[in-house]
Amino acid sequence: MNSFSAFPSGPSGQSVVSFHRTELSVILSLYGRMVAAGEWRDYGISSLRDAAVFSVFRRTAEHALYRIEKRPKLRARQGEYAVIGMDGQVIKRGHDLKTVLRVLERKLIRAVE
Repeated sequence: MNSFSAFPSGPSGQSVVSFHRTELSVILSLYGRMVAAGEWRDYGISSLRDAAVFSVFRRTAEHALYRIEKRPKLRARQGEYAVIGMDGQVIKRGHDLKTVLRVLERKLIRAVE
């Protein structure tokens, strides 16, 4: 007789961390403004077991300029959101996504001659 096996729901049935719709809305709003300013061109989203990562690229073939990470395990300590630079250095970390992303919005402010 035939035997059926269940289709695995993911890597060994473990859940992954992902961005919520409201979090993505805030991130994509900033991304759209930076694209309009000509600063950013491409992005990538990764949902891992312990973190969700939104990577921003100037060109498609380059390394990520910035990574916006969500790590729920750090919620009680430094904060679950972080902006990480190209060199891997944490630029800003905190509990509120909007305040963490303000560090990147400063790049939009330019002096007008």
